Amino acid sequence: MPSGTESGGPGNNKSGAKSAKAIKAAQKRSGGSKARGAKQPRQIPWLTVAAVAAVAVLVAVLAINIFPKYQAKEEAAKYAPSAETPDPSDNIEGVTKTEYPAGIHIQPTQRVAYDQAPPFGGPHDGIWATCTGTVYDQAIRTESAVHSLEHGAVWIAYDPDRVSGDDLSTLSDKVDGEAYTLMSPYPGLDTPVALQSWGHQLKVDSADDERIDQFITALRLNQNTYPEIGASCSSIPGSGFDPDNPPPFDPSAPGPDAVPMDGHGIAPDPSETAGGGAAGGLPPGMELPPGMELPSDLQQAPAGGAELPADGGQVPPEGQ
Repeated sequence: MPSGTESGGPGNNKSGAKSAKAIKAAQKRSGGSKARGAKQPRQIPWLTVAAVAAVAVLVAVLAINIFPKYQAKEEAAKYAPSAETPDPSDNIEGVTKTEYPAGIHIQPTQRVAYDQAPPFGGPHDGIWATCTGTVYDQAIRTESAVHSLEHGAVWIAYDPDRVSGDDLSTLSDKVDGEAYTLMSPYPGLDTPVALQSWGHQLKVDSADDERIDQFITALRLNQNTYPEIGASCSSIPGSGFDPDNPPPFDPSAPGPDAVPMDGHGIAPDPSETAGGGAAGGLPPGMELPPGMELPSDLQQAPAGGAELPADGGQVPPEGQ
């Protein structure tokens, strides 16, 4: 009988099993084939994550920048004039009110002994400062700015030593392109910002003060508070006031020959008295000197008459 173990015996089965185990162990170590049905690693959708993050940032930016402005506008709208509240500025804390006679015009070489700085009424230059949403980067002749107030404009003045950068942009955004407004530096101003309309003034310490919007809403073109209804805010070519090169601000004190606040010796312009200019398409309170024609865009229409455009059109200056 032969000695040893046959090839198909138990010993051979053991060594085959060991070999199979060794092969499997080697496959695991070397990252061999995955078990059948094993799940693949989950991929992170980075593009989707980035898109969602971008939308979230956009929403946050809108919430921070747009919504507060909308909210401020809605709040300011409460100060719009109405039959019940003809002068809403009465409800704005800090507004100063003074009565001034209208239509007292001085010559371009004269000064006025104003009792307020900036002034917000009284005698003024016969030529108004352009106030069609005009932002001046230099100080302008005070007497011209006061005439703009008589036409229903709001004038924002600011101290150039204390207002700059974002604060200056905040103020400019309230004026730029907004009819019947103007803005200019006012050296030596006792507060950072001052707002003027005819007979009204508000001084504030911050460009973000909510009362600025309230004042503009209440008094810009408020027909209950200014004398020359329907007057223009546009530039008149050749009038002596060029918005690109305006008459400069004079920081010196008015001399002894300055016109007093009561306009002593100066007769009010009759074209600014009630009923003075109803003919020819002009509203009451405005008339043209003999020989001067109203620009064609303001002349009375054949059927029913024409209204002044939103910015008052270009009406020749009073007294010319």
